[in-house]
Amino acid sequence: MIWAGLGCGGNHDNEIVFWAFGAEGEHVEALIPEFERENPGVRVRLQTIPWTAAHEKVLTAYAGSSTPDVCQWGNTWIPELVLLKAVEPLDEWVKGSTSIRRDFYFPGIWETNRMDSVLYGIPWYVDTRVLFYRKDLMARAGYPKPPRTWDEWRRVSEAIVGEQRGGERYAMLLPTSEWAPPVIMGLQTGASFLKARDTQGDFSNPAFSKAFGFYISFFRDGLAPIGLTRVQNLYQSMAEGVFCMFITGPWNIGEFRRRMPDSLQDQWMTAPLPSPDSSFPGASLAGGSSLVLFRNSAHKQEAWKLIEFLSRTRQQVAFYHETGDLPARMKAWQDSALAGNVYIEAFRMQLERVVPTPRIPEWEQIAMKVQDYAELAARGRLSVTEALTALDRDADNILEKRRWMVNNGR
Repeated sequence: MIWAGLGCGGNHDNEIVFWAFGAEGEHVEALIPEFERENPGVRVRLQTIPWTAAHEKVLTAYAGSSTPDVCQWGNTWIPELVLLKAVEPLDEWVKGSTSIRRDFYFPGIWETNRMDSVLYGIPWYVDTRVLFYRKDLMARAGYPKPPRTWDEWRRVSEAIVGEQRGGERYAMLLPTSEWAPPVIMGLQTGASFLKARDTQGDFSNPAFSKAFGFYISFFRDGLAPIGLTRVQNLYQSMAEGVFCMFITGPWNIGEFRRRMPDSLQDQWMTAPLPSPDSSFPGASLAGGSSLVLFRNSAHKQEAWKLIEFLSRTRQQVAFYHETGDLPARMKAWQDSALAGNVYIEAFRMQLERVVPTPRIPEWEQIAMKVQDYAELAARGRLSVTEALTALDRDADNILEKRRWMVNNGR
């Protein structure tokens, strides 16, 4: 736990309580003194909470009417606080701000913070998924550039597997312990996942059926390993050529730099995701964290000033240097540390094509069901049709309470 701004003397009637999570909470402390200098008489009490405890702690604080003024909050968690009416709508605050405007941010990221056309969070940092790949293995298979379409993705994958000699070699690593890859492919085909005002599953819809079938074809045709038994160490396996491509996020840039052998440091690269058609890049997940203002805050003006301060280009750049988290504000990407980084360029391009997942509190439960049925289908225990039918049924069960509330005008 970190407490910033205490013991500084002066009147603490305007003390802002700010909760931040994990490494972000540890590093944002360095930015607080400048804010306090700009706002004499305002102090920030920063509490850093482990990510593993964050969700439960905030909900417990809400139940006990002891929420902070400002809080970091995962984009996919926004609907839960909105349903509880715990957080302040921010559209009017943004209208009066010179520091925050919708067009300062990647559109898909901004939309993760909106529900029913109302804004509830300001993007703080962002992440998404792109393609990490071995340039040398791809070139050896006859493809000097990464794929841009699904058709090319298949051809590249088949060529990589066909070129390999000896042992078990694959084109892609698609961990069946992750729900993100099949959902990303669904976003690319325009799948909505849910229907009837988000009260029923819609996974059997042709859009997601197409995406799910494409995903499963990598396992069916031996282009991706089923399970992780053959991939005990991601970085070692990629270095050994067990697989060539992997869909992952910006946190792995630093890991690849640290863990890939020196002889391969110039042989891995990142690229935006292929698209089902010619509209490259294909869509990806809109992730990251935002800053929310709690309705019961007694210091909303001061708390909003802190959100504005942390949203400035200068502070976004400073926070990137502290944490490696990608800035939410597009202008911050002009900083040389970002603009000159060849691995990050793919993320900048991809962030122009990110899409929110359904903005309902039940989404994370449903996403875990996607993961479960993706593994069953990958192992051949269910057909694509059987898996999606079962997925719709489970989603309907998860959404039963929501369906009742919507049908009864609640």
